Amino acid sequence: MGKLTHYIFTLVLTFCLVFTQQSFAVAGPIPKPPNLQVESYIIMDFKSGTVIASKNPDIPLPPASITKIMTSYVAFTELRDGSLKLDDQVLISKKAWKTGGSKMFIEVGKKVKVSDLLQGIVTSSGNDASVAMAEHISGDVATFSLYMNQLGENLGLLNSNFSNPTGLPDKDLYTSARDIAILSRSMIAKFPEYYRLYSQKEYIYNEIKQYSRNKLLFTDDRVDGIKTGFTQRAGYCLAASAKRGSRRLITVVLGAKTPDYRNDATKALLEYGFRFYETHKIFKRQALVHNARIYNGEKKEIKLGVEEDFYISIPRRQIKNIKKGFVIDRNISAPISKNTALGFAFVKLDGEIVSKAKLIALEDIKEGSFYRKTVDSLLQIF
Repeated sequence: MGKLTHYIFTLVLTFCLVFTQQSFAVAGPIPKPPNLQVESYIIMDFKSGTVIASKNPDIPLPPASITKIMTSYVAFTELRDGSLKLDDQVLISKKAWKTGGSKMFIEVGKKVKVSDLLQGIVTSSGNDASVAMAEHISGDVATFSLYMNQLGENLGLLNSNFSNPTGLPDKDLYTSARDIAILSRSMIAKFPEYYRLYSQKEYIYNEIKQYSRNKLLFTDDRVDGIKTGFTQRAGYCLAASAKRGSRRLITVVLGAKTPDYRNDATKALLEYGFRFYETHKIFKRQALVHNARIYNGEKKEIKLGVEEDFYISIPRRQIKNIKKGFVIDRNISAPISKNTALGFAFVKLDGEIVSKAKLIALEDIKEGSFYRKTVDSLLQIF
C-alpha cells in the first residue's frame, strides 16, 4: 500500500471508528428508556461497549466518592505491574488520618496492609484510606492525581479531571456518566480478581464492622458492584454493574435527590437494559472474517479478522434483521504485516450502523515475484 494512500485510509478508518461506542436509536417494539429525574445517566453493555440508553452522558459533573473507582483502578494497575503488593505495609500519615468525611478509622503512625486499605476504599468508602493509598503509591495526593489523569487519558475519558483520590468537593474534580462507565468497564475487564472486592457487603477492621454503602448488593443478587457517592453539590450518585446469565450491564446515575431514588433509578435502568436488549457475538477474535484482494504479494488474497471478540447489543428479537458489511482499502499492497488495520466491519439494523470494528491482517504477506508485481501493477492502473 502506498504511503499516501495508507495515510488517507488510516484517517478515514480512525474517523469511522470514533463512533464505535456511541448509542443508537433503532425503531422496534420496545418502550422508550426510563424518564428519570437525575442530572445524568447511562446504560452500557459490558461486552459490546454499546450505550443502550442515556441522559446527558457527557456533561461534566462532580462525582463525589465515585472518584474512588479511579483511585482503586490506579492501585489495581500497580498490583498488576508488580509495583505494589497486597501485603505491603503502609505507614499512615497525619494528613490521611485527619481527612474528613467517610472513614475506615485508620490511626496515625500505624502501619496498615494494602489489602486492608483497598477494603477501606471499596467497601466503606474511606477517605482516610484513599489518601493513605495515594501517598504510598505516588508520594503525595497531587502526584497521585496526575497519575489518575494520565490513566484517564489513556482510557479516552474526554470529560474528566481528577484532583484528589477521595471525591471530596473541589472545583477541579469532575467527570461524566459515560467516562465513569468506560472506566468501570475497563476495570472489570482488566482486573476481575480485584473487582470482586466490590461485591463484598461487609468487612471488619480494627474490630469495627463496616458495611458497603451500595445497598443494591443486599437487595439484588445480580448486582456485584460498584460505588456510591454523595456530596451536597454532586447529589446522590451510583455506578453499578450486574450480571444476568452471560450478560453484564453497567449503569451510572448522577445527581439523584435522595439515596432511595438513586437506587430505584439504577434498578429501573438495569431492568430496562436486560429486558429489552440482547447481546450477540458476531465475530470471533483472530478468526477469518473476510478475504481481501492484495496486490504485489506472494498471494492474491489476505485473510482479515478482528482483534477481539466482536459483540453487538440490539433490541430484543432483532438479530435476524441485522446486516453485516465491510469497508476495505481497494489498494492493499504487499508487504503487509500481521495485525495491520486494513478496514472495518460493521453491523446495520434498520439501515443504521449499530457497531463497527477494525479489520486486521491475520497473516504476514511478503512481496511477490517480479512477474506478480508487474501484472498487479498493470491491474492497479487499469
